[in-house]
This record gives sequence, C-alpha cells and structure tokens, in this order.
Amino acid sequence: MHLSGRTTIRDAATGEILHHYDTRNEPGERLLVRCRNRRESVCPPCSRLHAGDTFHLVRAGLIGGKTVPDTVREHPRLFVTLTAPSFGTVHRATTDGKRCHPRRNTPACEHGHPRSCTRHHEPADSLVGQPLCPGCYDYTGHVLWHAHAGELWSRFARTTRRCLAKAAGITQTRFLEHARLSFAKVAEYQQRAAIHVHTVIRLDGPAGPGDPAPAWGTTAALINAVHAAAHQVLVTTPHSPATGEHPLRWGTQIDARPLQTDTGPHGPTDDAVAAYVAKYVTKGATDTTGGTDRPITNPDDINHTHVCAHVRTLMRTCWQLGALPEYAHLRLRAWAHTLGYRGHILTKSRAYSTTYAALRSARTPHAGVNAELAQEGESVTHAQWRFAGSGHSPGAALIAAGIAEDLAHNRTWAPRPVATVRQSISQQQLVGPT
Repeated sequence: MHLSGRTTIRDAATGEILHHYDTRNEPGERLLVRCRNRRESVCPPCSRLHAGDTFHLVRAGLIGGKTVPDTVREHPRLFVTLTAPSFGTVHRATTDGKRCHPRRNTPACEHGHPRSCTRHHEPADSLVGQPLCPGCYDYTGHVLWHAHAGELWSRFARTTRRCLAKAAGITQTRFLEHARLSFAKVAEYQQRAAIHVHTVIRLDGPAGPGDPAPAWGTTAALINAVHAAAHQVLVTTPHSPATGEHPLRWGTQIDARPLQTDTGPHGPTDDAVAAYVAKYVTKGATDTTGGTDRPITNPDDINHTHVCAHVRTLMRTCWQLGALPEYAHLRLRAWAHTLGYRGHILTKSRAYSTTYAALRSARTPHAGVNAELAQEGESVTHAQWRFAGSGHSPGAALIAAGIAEDLAHNRTWAPRPVATVRQSISQQQLVGPT
C-alpha cells in the first residue's frame, strides 16, 4: 500500500518537536506499508503474518502465555465443530471407496434429474459439493442460514451456559457467579458453499482464566451441554409473502472433542488445534467455493464472476432476497460475494486470550519502529496521511517476485531435518544444474 503524508510528535508540555517524518524525503515521495489483508489469495506475506498471530492468539488461550496464566491447560477445554444443515443432496468425495449416492430403482425428481449418483469422486472433482438437482436445492434456506449464522452462534453460547447451569442446579442468572465460558471460533466454507464453525471452548472460574473451573464444571458436563445446546437452538426468519418463514438450526453433525496438551490417542493437541484455526483464517471464498473476495455492486457482475453454477445461483439468490423489505436489515446484496454470510472469519470472547492489537504492539519494536519516544513522557501526535495507490512498479515487481520465491523455498526446507537437507544438496551437486 502506498501512503503519502507526514507525522509530527510534540512534547505535550513544551510543544517541542520530538520527531517529524514526511514522505517527501522518500523515493517517489511515498511510504510503502503492509496491506494487512488476511486472505492468502490476495496477499501471501500479510496472510502468513496474520496466520502466525492467530496461532499465538488461539494457543495462548489453551496453554497460557501472552498475559494468560499457564493454569488454563487444566481447565475443561473442547474443540467443537458445528455444521450447517442439509439444503439438498450434493455430490460428495468418495475417498472411502464408496460410491457417491448409490440408490437403486429410485425415480427421477420432479425436475427430471436422477436422485442417485454411482460415480467415484476424487476430492478435486469439480462435481463435489454441487447439488444433484439445482431445482430441488433450497437456495433460499442456504442464504438465510448464512445471514443468521451469527444469531445462531449467539443463541448457542447462551444455551450452553443455560444447560451448564441447569446441570449444576443453579439459575442461569447466577451462572457468572460460579463460572465463565470463553471461546475462539473460526468459520470455514465447505465445498458445498456452506460454512462450518470450528470453535475452542474453555470453562473458567468466575474470575476468568486465572480462576479454576468449579467442581461441577467437568469436561463431560461441558460436552453434554454443547450437544444439548446445538440441538435446542432455533432461529425463525421474519415472515415473507414470497418465501414464508424458515426455521434455522445447526446441522445434525456435531463434534465435541476434549483437548490435551501432549500427543495422545484421546483427542487433538493444543498446537494442532491452534495451527488448524490459523490455517483457515487466511482462506477466503476463492479458496474453497470458487467465490469472490470483492463485493458485488451490479447483478450483471454475477454472470462474469469465475465461479461454478452453484455459487453463482447463491449469489443471485442473495441479490433477489435483498430486494425484499422484510430482509432489508440483512443487507444481502452487500454480502452477496460471501453468499450472505456477514460474520467475521475469527471471533473470540474478551477473556479468552490476548488480542491482535496487543500482538502487533509487541511486534512493533522488533520491526525497527522507534518506541523510545512514547517512554520519555506524554506526547501529542499530529498526522496527515492519504492513500496514494497500491502494488509494485514494473521493476519492483520483478524484485518482489524473486523475494517471494526465495521465501517460499526457505519455508519448504526450514522444517526438514538438517541431514535430509544435506543429502538433497549433495544429490543436486552430483547431478549438476538442470
């Protein structure tokens, strides 16, 4: 990102100029800064940095660190997956050796499409995630479920607390006097263009991470509360003369696994879960559904997007439903590029762990930024900046491409054992350059 402007830091008491910076002294009179885009498809370097911050944010809430006490690893902790319900039969990957949807003597649907599929689909098959019959698929329910996913999660969290309080024999209003529920969740698009919610849930005492969970707050009790809450939550959409009412629930596939610090057969480890969440936080619609990361401002743009027919129909459904007054508050047209989903990719409760801002502030001194001025006393900052463009010049683009290639090569070899790297280098020297 290219910025132009200036910053002046003055002493609050005397008005003395402590530091002054102006881009007129820079080459091209511009300052190049990070775009901070989390999507790997948009900016790989910034997305990798964002993934690293996410890893430490999630990991700190599991094993401590970053102002979180180490005793949290002894609290009940779960890795929970909540899925979307079925909106229609779709082709699935058949890595287990079974066929897609083998059904014998099944008549065709009312639209003339077969209700069965006897093919074997590889995960990379373009048919995976596509409906067997687009006419039978509930596109309206799919879009409305995405639009209300945030409300479904909010009610799920409240219902989980209610189930825990009921099992402990206390009222819901007094739950915070005995325990606190903390979480960090990430949304992931499936191949059928519906989101999964992967969340880390931790049960603390009433004072937060430094307070142990009450005696009744066991891992088994937390698992039972999660399953009960996921089956109880119901959100009903406003009545529409065109679409009616839609009852929205979580899918039937619910997974809740206890976490453990060390490697073992009983559940995923803390580091594995943190790395899993960090991997998916950098993904966009382009990486999974074939969608787009940029808003759609004109319905004609949907026809020109490089997406499959299934995703294109979901975008059109968002645009059509967005014109109905009863769905105006959902702003479906503004979120047509995300298929109606309006939530953030990663969210967390306040007491779970540190924040992105704290991690960036801690990294600032290591990035070569002068932080001594803020320690000398109170100061006043006057800044005037404006956006001046983005991207590289033709010459700088060649240099950036070479640097990116070197970084990718280093990341490939860095995790490998030293002996393996030496053996590979020796083989290349024997064979010679290609």
